[in-house]
Amino acid sequence: MIKQLRLKDYILIDELTANFHQGLNVITGETGAGKSILISAIDLAFAPRVSKDVIKNGREKAVIELVIENTKHDLSKLFQDNGIDDFGSEIILSKEITQSAVRTRLNGTLINQEFLKQIKTLFLDIHSQHQTYVFMQPKYHITLLDNYAKDVYGTLLDDYKDLYKKYTDTEKLLEAARNSADTTESQIDFLKFQVDEIESAEIQSETEDEDLNSELEVLENAEKLKELTGSSYWAINGDDGSIMEALTKIKQNISKAASLDKNLEESEQNLVDAIERLRDVGSELREYSQNLDNDTERLNEIQERLFLLDKLKRKYGGTLEDVLNTYKKLSEELSGIEFSTKNIEELEKELSLLKNELTAQAEKITEKRIDYAKVLSVYIQEKLEHLELPKARFEISVTPKELSPDGADNVEFLISTNVSEDLKPLAKVASGGEISRVMLAIKSIFAQSDDIDTVIFDEIDTGISGKASQSVADEIKELAKYHQIILITHQPIIASKADKHFYVRKSQDDETKVEVYVLTGDNRIKALAELAGGDINEQSIEFAKSLIGA
Repeated sequence: MIKQLRLKDYILIDELTANFHQGLNVITGETGAGKSILISAIDLAFAPRVSKDVIKNGREKAVIELVIENTKHDLSKLFQDNGIDDFGSEIILSKEITQSAVRTRLNGTLINQEFLKQIKTLFLDIHSQHQTYVFMQPKYHITLLDNYAKDVYGTLLDDYKDLYKKYTDTEKLLEAARNSADTTESQIDFLKFQVDEIESAEIQSETEDEDLNSELEVLENAEKLKELTGSSYWAINGDDGSIMEALTKIKQNISKAASLDKNLEESEQNLVDAIERLRDVGSELREYSQNLDNDTERLNEIQERLFLLDKLKRKYGGTLEDVLNTYKKLSEELSGIEFSTKNIEELEKELSLLKNELTAQAEKITEKRIDYAKVLSVYIQEKLEHLELPKARFEISVTPKELSPDGADNVEFLISTNVSEDLKPLAKVASGGEISRVMLAIKSIFAQSDDIDTVIFDEIDTGISGKASQSVADEIKELAKYHQIILITHQPIIASKADKHFYVRKSQDDETKVEVYVLTGDNRIKALAELAGGDINEQSIEFAKSLIGA
């Protein structure tokens, strides 16, 4: 759900922070006060493109920030794959709009439009006179139907999806086998030659050439290394005038001094340690010098080996890692060809069996979908009647299609709101007020099975009054048990159901400003009274109190 909306220098707002309730959030205010600004800001936070006109006049940039509480979706892998910090249940979505760019960040990390779209489908569903999302799009209708009936045929559908993946994997194997079978004899011979050439080199590791070059440098400079290390050893441990001889005399002097002044004992110990370390260095240099030989045979062996490795690198990649990767790729290609030519018939038989099994399972799923589409159509039509659309007809259409990952059915919601009109796709319903009530009816049915967190209704009360208002209010309050609801309304009956009531006010002094207040107590009663009667008087106040039971 949306916990908080923060705006800065956005349209007519200097700075605003709105904290939303998890249930029903109602927004009211005078006509033209700017009520839709809050909803448009939430929508634009998820939008791929934003006009620079939303920047407040005279300001450099506008900022929209949403704090979202996520309790339904496991996004850890999605975040990890996209390099986004995981803050647990809290998600921070921010959008910065300047004259030159629009930047969107999730938990501080810049995200692209596709990722933003993916996040939006999880958390937000907007229904207004101008736009609606998930429920209006036919591609989601099959998911909505399946989610509703998951306890009935969900396991069957899962089994079908697993089988469909096996089917498509086998299809790919067969295609690869057929392509491989077309490979000419000369191409196969050349592949074998390449594989044998790399394989016979018996490359030890990705860094074998680097290790050999290091060894080669030592062998080529063996005489110089022997001279340098040998002379260094004699400078340390020689018979006359060596470093060790001088240090031994110094140590004797420091020892005598330390016997006279204990403050020198630490210096004496440090010197003893230094002498021991130097003696070890001398021993290492002597051993290195004595063991260093002019191994001409090994030198030639390394040079020949490096020549071979360089030849492979020129042919198969710039590094030994590239050569080994090429070897793996060529080996797999060769194995595939040898395997494929023998197994095309087996794969064709397996694919045919899988298709028959898939078709049988798809037919069972289709039967279930048709049954539940009829049941749901009745439920939704009853809801529409309750919401004062008595002439509306609703139908969930299930028609055949080719086998696909979700079965062999097209599912689409159809509706007619007038007796004289035929059923047509939900997305083509003309009236904004009708759309809102249709969405409310559908949403009420699917409330417990869909996973969208926040539902926004922009002026759902358009064109309704009296009994219809009461029905819509009751339905929205029930829906708010399962989803966070944010809505704009002009109806006091609907507004009275709010868990949190926001009031939008526009002021025009030196400049035009929009401010938002949270109403409680007497202020809320006055706002409901104003909605009910236009004027705040004793009669409208009493009516407002009766609505909230005050």
